[in-house]
Amino acid sequence: MSSKSAPMSENLLDELQTTLEHGTVARRVETLRRVTDLFVNGAVDYSDEQIGLFDDVFQCLILHIETSAKALLANRLAPIDTAPPLTIRALAFDDVIEVAAPVLSRSERLDDDALIETARNKSQAHLMAISTRRVLSGAVTDVLVLRGNDEVIQSTVNNPGAEFSERGFTRLVNRAEGDDNLATCLGLRPTMPRHLYLKLIAKASATVRARLEAANPPLAGDVPTAVREATRRARSASSAIARETMIAHALVKSLYADGRLDEHQLTTFAEAGKFDEANASIAALANVPVSVAENMMMETRAEGVMILAKVAGVSWSTVKAIIDMRDELSGMEPTDIAACKATYERLRASTAQQVLRFHRMQQSAAPAA
Repeated sequence: MSSKSAPMSENLLDELQTTLEHGTVARRVETLRRVTDLFVNGAVDYSDEQIGLFDDVFQCLILHIETSAKALLANRLAPIDTAPPLTIRALAFDDVIEVAAPVLSRSERLDDDALIETARNKSQAHLMAISTRRVLSGAVTDVLVLRGNDEVIQSTVNNPGAEFSERGFTRLVNRAEGDDNLATCLGLRPTMPRHLYLKLIAKASATVRARLEAANPPLAGDVPTAVREATRRARSASSAIARETMIAHALVKSLYADGRLDEHQLTTFAEAGKFDEANASIAALANVPVSVAENMMMETRAEGVMILAKVAGVSWSTVKAIIDMRDELSGMEPTDIAACKATYERLRASTAQQVLRFHRMQQSAAPAA
Protein backbone atom coordinates (compact mmCIF):
# COMPACT_ATOMS: atom_id res chain seq x y z
CA MET A 1 0.00 0.00 0.00
CA SER A 2 1.24 3.49 -0.80
CA SER A 3 1.36 6.12 1.90
CA LYS A 4 -1.25 8.15 0.00
CA SER A 5 -3.85 5.41 -0.01
CA ALA A 6 -3.10 4.25 3.52
CA PRO A 7 -2.10 6.97 6.01
CA MET A 8 -1.89 4.37 8.77
CA SER A 9 0.91 1.82 8.72
CA GLU A 10 0.05 -1.87 8.56
CA ASN A 11 1.54 -2.31 12.05
CA LEU A 12 -0.71 0.37 13.51
CA LEU A 13 -3.79 -1.10 11.84
CA ASP A 14 -2.94 -4.54 13.21
CA GLU A 15 -2.38 -3.03 16.64
CA LEU A 16 -5.66 -1.16 16.40
CA GLN A 17 -7.59 -4.33 15.60
CA THR A 18 -5.96 -6.19 18.49
CA THR A 19 -6.58 -3.25 20.84
CA LEU A 20 -10.27 -3.05 19.96
CA GLU A 21 -10.73 -6.79 20.41
CA HIS A 22 -8.59 -7.53 23.47
CA GLY A 23 -6.90 -4.36 24.75
CA THR A 24 -7.21 -2.72 28.14
CA VAL A 25 -8.59 0.81 28.52
CA ALA A 26 -5.04 2.11 28.99
CA ARG A 27 -3.95 0.46 25.77
CA ARG A 28 -6.92 1.90 23.90
CA VAL A 29 -6.08 5.38 25.17
CA GLU A 30 -2.44 4.98 24.04
CA THR A 31 -3.61 3.79 20.62
CA LEU A 32 -5.98 6.75 20.39
CA ARG A 33 -3.08 9.09 21.17
CA ARG A 34 -0.96 7.58 18.41
CA VAL A 35 -3.79 7.68 15.85
CA THR A 36 -4.52 11.29 16.82
CA ASP A 37 -0.86 12.23 16.40
CA LEU A 38 -0.84 10.59 13.00
CA PHE A 39 -3.95 12.48 11.91
CA VAL A 40 -2.94 15.88 13.30
CA ASN A 41 0.51 15.73 11.72
CA GLY A 42 -0.82 15.05 8.22
CA ALA A 43 -4.37 16.45 8.29
CA VAL A 44 -3.84 19.03 5.55
CA ASP A 45 -2.72 16.37 3.07
CA TYR A 46 -5.33 13.67 3.59
CA SER A 47 -8.00 12.93 1.02
CA ASP A 48 -11.69 12.63 1.91
CA GLU A 49 -11.32 8.84 1.72
CA GLN A 50 -8.42 8.87 4.18
CA ILE A 51 -10.26 11.21 6.54
CA GLY A 52 -13.18 8.78 6.37
CA LEU A 53 -10.86 5.97 7.50
CA PHE A 54 -9.73 8.02 10.48
CA ASP A 55 -13.39 8.80 11.20
CA ASP A 56 -14.16 5.06 11.48
CA VAL A 57 -11.16 4.44 13.73
CA PHE A 58 -11.86 7.36 16.08
CA GLN A 59 -15.51 6.38 16.45
CA CYS A 60 -14.54 2.82 17.38
CA LEU A 61 -12.02 4.02 19.94
CA ILE A 62 -14.14 6.69 21.68
CA LEU A 63 -16.78 4.10 22.53
CA HIS A 64 -14.30 2.41 24.89
CA ILE A 65 -12.26 5.22 26.51
CA GLU A 66 -12.68 7.37 29.58
CA THR A 67 -14.00 10.92 29.57
CA SER A 68 -10.63 12.63 30.05
CA ALA A 69 -9.25 10.93 26.93
CA LYS A 70 -12.31 11.99 24.90
CA ALA A 71 -11.93 15.55 26.17
CA LEU A 72 -8.30 15.56 25.07
CA LEU A 73 -9.29 14.26 21.63
CA ALA A 74 -11.94 16.98 21.33
CA ASN A 75 -9.41 19.70 22.18
CA ARG A 76 -6.94 18.40 19.60
CA LEU A 77 -9.47 17.97 16.76
CA ALA A 78 -11.56 21.11 17.34
CA PRO A 79 -9.22 23.60 15.57
CA ILE A 80 -8.70 21.38 12.51
CA ASP A 81 -10.95 22.32 9.59
CA THR A 82 -10.59 18.86 8.02
CA ALA A 83 -11.30 16.91 11.23
CA PRO A 84 -13.30 13.68 10.73
CA PRO A 85 -16.91 14.95 10.60
CA LEU A 86 -18.72 12.05 12.25
CA THR A 87 -16.25 12.01 15.14
CA ILE A 88 -16.69 15.75 15.63
CA ARG A 89 -20.45 15.31 15.65
CA ALA A 90 -20.23 12.48 18.20
CA LEU A 91 -18.06 14.63 20.47
CA ALA A 92 -20.41 17.61 20.11
CA PHE A 93 -23.39 15.51 21.19
CA ASP A 94 -21.62 14.08 24.24
CA ASP A 95 -23.51 14.81 27.45
CA VAL A 96 -20.25 15.62 29.25
CA ILE A 97 -19.55 19.30 28.61
CA GLU A 98 -15.77 18.90 28.92
CA VAL A 99 -15.95 16.67 25.84
CA ALA A 100 -18.53 18.67 23.87
CA ALA A 101 -17.43 22.25 24.58
CA PRO A 102 -14.19 22.35 22.54
CA VAL A 103 -15.89 21.30 19.30
CA LEU A 104 -19.13 23.22 19.94
CA SER A 105 -17.21 26.43 20.44
CA ARG A 106 -14.54 26.05 17.75
CA SER A 107 -15.00 23.31 15.17
CA GLU A 108 -15.78 24.52 11.65
CA ARG A 109 -16.89 20.96 10.83
CA LEU A 110 -20.22 21.46 12.61
CA ASP A 111 -22.94 22.81 10.33
CA ASP A 112 -26.02 24.76 11.43
CA ASP A 113 -28.18 21.63 11.53
CA ALA A 114 -25.86 19.97 14.06
CA LEU A 115 -25.61 23.13 16.16
CA ILE A 116 -29.38 23.62 16.16
CA GLU A 117 -30.01 19.99 17.14
CA THR A 118 -27.52 20.31 20.01
CA ALA A 119 -28.98 23.64 21.13
CA ARG A 120 -32.50 22.18 21.16
CA ASN A 121 -31.64 19.09 23.17
CA LYS A 122 -28.59 19.61 25.36
CA SER A 123 -27.74 21.50 28.54
CA GLN A 124 -27.28 25.22 29.17
CA ALA A 125 -23.52 24.56 29.27
CA HIS A 126 -23.73 23.22 25.71
CA LEU A 127 -25.66 26.34 24.67
CA MET A 128 -23.02 28.53 26.32
CA ALA A 129 -20.26 26.82 24.33
CA ILE A 130 -22.17 27.38 21.07
CA SER A 131 -22.75 31.03 21.95
CA THR A 132 -19.00 31.72 21.84
CA ARG A 133 -18.43 30.51 18.26
CA ARG A 134 -16.66 32.86 15.85
CA VAL A 135 -19.75 33.04 13.63
CA LEU A 136 -23.39 32.30 14.51
CA SER A 137 -26.23 32.36 11.99
CA GLY A 138 -29.68 33.71 12.75
CA ALA A 139 -31.07 30.17 12.63
CA VAL A 140 -28.74 29.09 15.45
CA THR A 141 -29.22 32.22 17.59
CA ASP A 142 -33.00 31.77 17.29
CA VAL A 143 -32.66 28.57 19.34
CA LEU A 144 -30.13 30.08 21.77
CA VAL A 145 -32.47 33.03 22.43
CA LEU A 146 -35.45 30.71 22.85
CA ARG A 147 -33.82 28.17 25.20
CA GLY A 148 -30.87 29.97 26.74
CA ASN A 149 -30.65 31.19 30.33
CA ASP A 150 -29.50 34.74 31.19
CA GLU A 151 -25.80 33.86 30.87
CA VAL A 152 -26.28 32.25 27.45
CA ILE A 153 -28.33 35.21 26.20
CA GLN A 154 -25.73 37.74 27.39
CA SER A 155 -22.90 35.74 25.81
CA THR A 156 -24.76 35.48 22.50
CA VAL A 157 -25.63 39.19 22.35
CA ASN A 158 -22.02 40.10 23.23
CA ASN A 159 -20.69 37.95 20.37
CA PRO A 160 -19.80 40.28 17.45
CA GLY A 161 -20.03 37.34 15.04
CA ALA A 162 -23.63 36.52 15.97
CA GLU A 163 -26.47 37.31 13.58
CA PHE A 164 -30.09 37.59 14.72
CA SER A 165 -33.33 37.16 12.83
CA GLU A 166 -36.13 39.64 13.35
CA ARG A 167 -37.89 37.03 15.50
CA GLY A 168 -34.73 36.66 17.58
CA PHE A 169 -34.42 40.42 18.05
CA THR A 170 -38.10 40.61 19.08
CA ARG A 171 -37.61 37.96 21.78
CA LEU A 172 -34.48 39.73 23.01
CA VAL A 173 -36.22 43.10 23.27
CA ASN A 174 -38.99 41.51 25.33
CA ARG A 175 -36.43 39.72 27.47
CA ALA A 176 -34.34 42.87 27.99
CA GLU A 177 -37.10 44.62 29.91
CA GLY A 178 -35.75 45.08 33.42
CA ASP A 179 -32.27 43.82 32.45
CA ASP A 180 -30.10 46.91 31.98
CA ASN A 181 -26.99 45.04 30.84
CA LEU A 182 -28.83 43.09 28.17
CA ALA A 183 -30.77 46.17 27.01
CA THR A 184 -27.53 48.15 26.65
CA CYS A 185 -25.74 45.42 24.67
CA LEU A 186 -28.81 44.97 22.49
CA GLY A 187 -29.09 48.70 21.84
CA LEU A 188 -25.54 48.73 20.47
CA ARG A 189 -26.18 45.98 17.88
CA PRO A 190 -25.97 47.82 14.53
CA THR A 191 -28.31 45.45 12.68
CA MET A 192 -31.30 45.70 15.02
CA PRO A 193 -34.46 46.55 13.03
CA ARG A 194 -35.45 50.17 13.59
CA HIS A 195 -38.92 49.51 14.99
CA LEU A 196 -37.46 47.13 17.58
CA TYR A 197 -34.72 49.61 18.50
CA LEU A 198 -37.42 52.20 19.15
CA LYS A 199 -39.39 49.72 21.24
CA LEU A 200 -36.25 48.97 23.25
CA ILE A 201 -35.56 52.68 23.85
CA ALA A 202 -39.17 53.28 24.87
CA LYS A 203 -38.95 50.59 27.55
CA ALA A 204 -35.37 51.33 28.63
CA SER A 205 -34.44 52.64 32.05
CA ALA A 206 -32.64 55.95 32.47
CA THR A 207 -29.45 53.96 33.12
CA VAL A 208 -29.68 52.21 29.77
CA ARG A 209 -30.42 55.43 27.91
CA ALA A 210 -27.42 57.08 29.59
CA ARG A 211 -25.19 54.19 28.50
CA LEU A 212 -26.45 54.37 24.93
CA GLU A 213 -25.83 58.14 24.91
CA ALA A 214 -22.27 57.57 26.12
CA ALA A 215 -21.70 54.97 23.39
CA ASN A 216 -23.23 57.29 20.75
CA PRO A 217 -21.87 60.83 21.35
CA PRO A 218 -24.20 62.42 18.74
CA LEU A 219 -27.11 61.39 20.99
CA ALA A 220 -25.62 62.81 24.21
CA GLY A 221 -28.05 65.16 25.89
CA ASP A 222 -30.65 64.36 23.26
CA VAL A 223 -32.37 61.38 24.89
CA PRO A 224 -34.31 62.63 27.95
CA THR A 225 -35.41 60.34 30.73
CA ALA A 226 -39.13 60.48 29.98
CA VAL A 227 -40.11 57.42 28.00
CA ARG A 228 -42.30 59.25 25.47
CA GLU A 229 -39.62 61.84 24.87
CA ALA A 230 -36.95 59.16 24.60
CA THR A 231 -38.97 57.36 21.98
CA ARG A 232 -39.71 60.50 19.97
CA ARG A 233 -36.13 61.77 20.03
CA ALA A 234 -34.69 58.36 19.23
CA ARG A 235 -36.90 58.20 16.15
CA SER A 236 -35.03 61.13 14.63
CA ALA A 237 -31.56 60.02 15.75
CA SER A 238 -29.39 58.92 12.85
CA SER A 239 -27.66 56.29 14.98
CA ALA A 240 -31.03 54.58 15.48
CA ILE A 241 -31.36 53.95 11.73
CA ALA A 242 -29.72 50.70 10.74
CA ARG A 243 -28.20 50.33 7.30
CA GLU A 244 -30.95 47.82 6.43
CA THR A 245 -33.63 50.41 7.21
CA MET A 246 -31.98 53.00 4.98
CA ILE A 247 -31.80 50.46 2.16
CA ALA A 248 -35.49 49.60 2.67
CA HIS A 249 -36.52 53.26 2.55
CA ALA A 250 -34.43 53.83 -0.61
CA LEU A 251 -36.06 50.82 -2.29
CA VAL A 252 -39.57 52.09 -1.57
CA LYS A 253 -38.65 55.61 -2.71
CA SER A 254 -37.41 54.15 -6.00
CA LEU A 255 -40.57 52.07 -6.48
CA TYR A 256 -42.72 55.14 -5.80
CA ALA A 257 -40.73 57.33 -8.20
CA ASP A 258 -41.11 54.69 -10.95
CA GLY A 259 -44.86 54.38 -10.38
CA ARG A 260 -44.49 50.76 -9.26
CA LEU A 261 -45.59 51.21 -5.64
CA ASP A 262 -49.17 50.04 -5.16
CA GLU A 263 -51.40 48.13 -2.76
CA HIS A 264 -50.18 44.77 -4.05
CA GLN A 265 -46.56 45.71 -3.32
CA LEU A 266 -47.52 46.93 0.17
CA THR A 267 -49.28 43.61 0.87
CA THR A 268 -46.26 41.67 -0.41
CA PHE A 269 -43.96 43.53 2.01
CA ALA A 270 -46.34 42.96 4.94
CA GLU A 271 -46.79 39.25 4.21
CA ALA A 272 -43.00 38.86 4.06
CA GLY A 273 -42.67 40.48 7.51
CA LYS A 274 -40.70 43.45 6.09
CA PHE A 275 -41.66 46.18 8.56
CA ASP A 276 -39.42 48.96 7.23
CA GLU A 277 -40.57 48.46 3.64
CA ALA A 278 -44.25 48.20 4.62
CA ASN A 279 -43.99 51.29 6.83
CA ALA A 280 -42.34 53.38 4.10
CA SER A 281 -44.86 52.12 1.52
CA ILE A 282 -47.96 53.04 3.49
CA ALA A 283 -46.37 56.41 4.30
CA ALA A 284 -45.89 57.09 0.58
CA LEU A 285 -49.38 55.90 -0.36
CA ALA A 286 -50.95 58.01 2.41
CA ASN A 287 -48.68 60.95 1.52
CA VAL A 288 -47.23 61.41 5.02
CA PRO A 289 -43.62 61.44 6.29
CA VAL A 290 -42.18 58.04 7.17
CA SER A 291 -41.70 59.18 10.80
CA VAL A 292 -45.42 59.97 11.15
CA ALA A 293 -46.40 56.59 9.71
CA GLU A 294 -43.86 54.88 11.98
CA ASN A 295 -45.42 56.52 15.05
CA MET A 296 -48.84 55.25 14.06
CA MET A 297 -47.68 51.79 12.96
CA MET A 298 -46.00 51.24 16.32
CA GLU A 299 -48.98 52.10 18.50
CA THR A 300 -50.05 49.21 20.72
CA ARG A 301 -53.53 49.21 19.23
CA ALA A 302 -54.20 48.90 15.50
CA GLU A 303 -56.12 52.18 15.02
CA GLY A 304 -53.07 53.97 13.62
CA VAL A 305 -52.65 51.32 10.94
CA MET A 306 -56.31 51.60 9.96
CA ILE A 307 -56.16 55.42 9.75
CA LEU A 308 -53.16 55.27 7.41
CA ALA A 309 -54.71 52.48 5.35
CA LYS A 310 -58.03 54.31 4.92
CA VAL A 311 -56.24 57.48 3.78
CA ALA A 312 -54.12 55.39 1.39
CA GLY A 313 -57.31 53.80 0.05
CA VAL A 314 -56.28 50.18 0.50
CA SER A 315 -58.58 47.19 1.01
CA TRP A 316 -59.23 45.28 4.24
CA SER A 317 -57.11 42.31 3.09
CA THR A 318 -54.06 44.57 3.01
CA VAL A 319 -54.88 46.04 6.42
CA LYS A 320 -55.14 42.50 7.81
CA ALA A 321 -51.73 41.60 6.33
CA ILE A 322 -50.18 44.61 8.07
CA ILE A 323 -51.85 43.82 11.41
CA ASP A 324 -50.74 40.18 11.15
CA MET A 325 -47.17 41.36 10.48
CA ARG A 326 -47.25 43.60 13.56
CA ASP A 327 -48.55 40.79 15.74
CA GLU A 328 -45.88 38.41 14.45
CA LEU A 329 -43.02 40.87 14.96
CA SER A 330 -44.11 42.23 18.33
CA GLY A 331 -44.80 38.89 20.00
CA MET A 332 -47.83 40.46 21.72
CA GLU A 333 -51.33 39.05 22.08
CA PRO A 334 -53.03 38.65 18.67
CA THR A 335 -55.23 41.56 17.59
CA ASP A 336 -59.01 41.07 17.48
CA ILE A 337 -59.25 40.87 13.69
CA ALA A 338 -63.05 40.74 13.55
CA ALA A 339 -63.39 43.91 15.62
CA CYS A 340 -60.77 45.68 13.50
CA LYS A 341 -62.54 44.70 10.29
CA ALA A 342 -65.83 46.10 11.57
CA THR A 343 -64.09 49.33 12.60
CA TYR A 344 -62.30 49.65 9.26
CA GLU A 345 -65.48 49.18 7.27
CA ARG A 346 -67.25 51.87 9.35
CA LEU A 347 -64.33 54.32 9.15
CA ARG A 348 -64.84 57.17 6.69
CA ALA A 349 -61.96 58.46 4.60
CA SER A 350 -62.75 62.03 5.68
CA THR A 351 -62.54 61.06 9.37
CA ALA A 352 -59.24 59.26 8.76
CA GLN A 353 -57.86 62.39 7.04
CA GLN A 354 -58.79 64.54 10.04
CA VAL A 355 -57.13 62.15 12.52
CA LEU A 356 -54.04 61.95 10.32
CA ARG A 357 -53.78 65.75 10.19
CA PHE A 358 -53.89 65.76 13.98
CA HIS A 359 -51.05 63.20 14.13
CA ARG A 360 -48.93 65.29 11.73
CA MET A 361 -49.58 68.47 13.66
CA GLN A 362 -48.76 66.76 16.97
CA GLN A 363 -45.46 65.42 15.67
CA SER A 364 -44.35 68.66 14.01
CA ALA A 365 -45.08 70.55 17.24
CA ALA A 366 -43.27 68.05 19.48
CA PRO A 367 -39.66 69.36 19.06
CA ALA A 368 -40.74 72.83 20.16
CA ALA A 369 -42.65 71.54 23.19
